[in-house]
Amino acid sequence: MKMRRILVGSLLAIIVLGTSSAQASDTKVVMETSSGEIAIELNESRAPKTVQNFLRYVAEHHFDGTVVYRVVPGFVIQAGSYEADGRSRGVHEPIPLEANNGLSNLRGTIAMARTDPNTATAEFFINLADNHSLDRHADDSGNSTGYAVFGRVVSGMEVVDRIAAVPVGGVGPFPSEAPIQPIAILRIFVVP
Repeated sequence: MKMRRILVGSLLAIIVLGTSSAQASDTKVVMETSSGEIAIELNESRAPKTVQNFLRYVAEHHFDGTVVYRVVPGFVIQAGSYEADGRSRGVHEPIPLEANNGLSNLRGTIAMARTDPNTATAEFFINLADNHSLDRHADDSGNSTGYAVFGRVVSGMEVVDRIAAVPVGGVGPFPSEAPIQPIAILRIFVVP
């Protein structure tokens, strides 16, 4: 009986330690913008392919020198591959949709932009509000709805809000939603 308690206790300790170390291993990145810094914690356990894809672009410095090209107050700010003059950078093959990961498009979360399912590449957005309409639909058995959340802002939400308040009507794929004065992403880097 005593041995059984020790075994059960050991198993519980392993489960607890395994859970906490999995959470502790989530990668953090900093997005340096012309408006300030935004720190983002990536959720590798819930969106592994999406996080791996994002980190690939970070490692390649793909985002460095691009701009926030879409600002919709009360909804999202969006960035990824566009430069201040509206030109787009090349991207890798699209990734599978991971919207069925249990994460919701809440204020401060970061998610992948896409057109159709399985078309996300490098474009991402930060939610300015709880956007439940962007979540996977409950009746979706084929994983074809929703936008995959893969992290959350852990500091710098005031910077996100400052960006969300800039005047729009500039250049880019959404001219009526593009900042008039470009908001540059100077670089995104992994926090050691």
